[in-house]
Amino acid sequence: MQEQRTTTSGKNVVSFSIAVDRQSQDDQADFFNITAWDKLGDLVMQYLSKGRRVLIQGRLRQDSWEDKDTGKRQSRIEVTASDVTFLDGPSGDNSGSAAPKTTKKEEVVTEIDDKPIDLSEIPF
Repeated sequence: MQEQRTTTSGKNVVSFSIAVDRQSQDDQADFFNITAWDKLGDLVMQYLSKGRRVLIQGRLRQDSWEDKDTGKRQSRIEVTASDVTFLDGPSGDNSGSAAPKTTKKEEVVTEIDDKPIDLSEIPF
């Protein structure tokens, strides 16, 4: 589940993990740690629940440290989310109507002009 905290500078940060099913193997998944900041973190706290399908966009960040007990070097990779899109409703019903999507709406081209292009009109 999500964990919400506030930094010393007053910024809101939410940490959570997602499971991604492996295509080649049954019943196996990879788990990825995600961090969402400020208003995006608020949306995650409000709408994300276990089993809910999401699309995460962001950047990868690798942390490394030395384990105090063993002295071995440890590392982990985390995704810092820049966008979270909820792909289904809150109960996992695939309706998508119960929670807002945070991505910008893309324009879909429905008609394509299939006239041939006159290469002499191209200025280069």
